Amino acid sequence: MPTSEFTLIYRYFSALGRGDAVDLSVGDDCAILRLGEGERLATSVDTLVAGVHFLEDTFPEDIGFRAASIAASDLAAMGARPLGMTVALTLPEADDFWLNAFSQGLAAAVADYDLPLVGGDTTKGSLTITVQVLGALPLDGALLRSGARVGDEVYVSGTLGDAAAGLAFLSDSELCSPAPDNAGFLVQRFNRPRARLELGRELLGRASAAIDISDGLLADAGHIAAASGVKLVIDPEQLPLSAALAASASPEQARLWALTGGDDYELCFTLPAGESAPPGCTRIGQVEPGEGVDCGMALDIPAGYQHF
Repeated sequence: MPTSEFTLIYRYFSALGRGDAVDLSVGDDCAILRLGEGERLATSVDTLVAGVHFLEDTFPEDIGFRAASIAASDLAAMGARPLGMTVALTLPEADDFWLNAFSQGLAAAVADYDLPLVGGDTTKGSLTITVQVLGALPLDGALLRSGARVGDEVYVSGTLGDAAAGLAFLSDSELCSPAPDNAGFLVQRFNRPRARLELGRELLGRASAAIDISDGLLADAGHIAAASGVKLVIDPEQLPLSAALAASASPEQARLWALTGGDDYELCFTLPAGESAPPGCTRIGQVEPGEGVDCGMALDIPAGYQHF
């Protein structure tokens, strides 16, 4: 007898719905979440398609964690407190081994981000995962793309280019030749990105603008520039590179991946001059009059991933 949708949900996902803001989780027509006094709702949704957003042979536990992290990264970019997430899962078949591993990846994200799974849907078709995240923001505060001002300084968290290098290695590109330990690090950065939720909340009320780096630093910094009506000037020599990336590619290629590679899910943000940045963040430039992004290199700044 085929596994029913409700049996599948109960077996693999019903235990992932407990959270401080959850009044009612998986099992009814809607979930019920509580907002604190003086809070408003922030929500975002991301869809991942097999062969487009992850490789066909990616381990299902990595797919689960990656899908949740990518969606949660939007909450981080706004400075939101995570409340919960829903997952719509389209599957070619109800494969118990795949579902068990996938749910373990989701469970790791639930625990790491305090982001309970409070609902969703399952259907049959080509492998597709859609994650909607829900978060809370103060009534009078949010990190936006539109607040950068001339004189502000530009920062990024963590290191850049690792995920692009990891994908290049997985795709057998000759551009990336890492030693085994470095390969593991770079692949992990692609398969299991970390949403910077704590950093986003720390920047709330301090940063003038912010965005998460999904399409590459130049493309995403360009969104801040456009929304704020300013120019972001970035110094490529100041880009933070991991030791693993520096040891696995030429300096030119490493820098190119850091500028354009995408999938790092670090935060790019602006602070007023003189404002100290949180630990683990690097100043990479400044905000000037004008428009667009200037990195001092003859590059065609990408527009980000294009679906159509």
